[in-house]
Amino acid sequence: MSWVQVYSASNSLEAHSLKGMLESMGIEVVLKGESLSSATGELPSDAIAVTIWVDTMREQKARQALHDYEAQAEKVWFCHACDEENGGSFEICWQCGSPRNER
Repeated sequence: MSWVQVYSASNSLEAHSLKGMLESMGIEVVLKGESLSSATGELPSDAIAVTIWVDTMREQKARQALHDYEAQAEKVWFCHACDEENGGSFEICWQCGSPRNER
């Protein structure tokens, strides 16, 4: 199997969330760079990013899913309960805890 890097996550939490998303689509994922997080402060921040790797046969499907993820994260939504503005990556309102409900 030949692997290709498809994403550089900003932290381990994001990397694991995206890994779960891709795996739910039937895409096997390998994370690299997690062990470097213990060196925070000693390495440049771009060296600590956790990278996401997939089989080259699934690269296009993975890249499309990651593109859709990034596009969704850029969209804001307004809470139906308190009208607070929330980032697209939030599934619940950060202000009042209500679930996202598209109007």
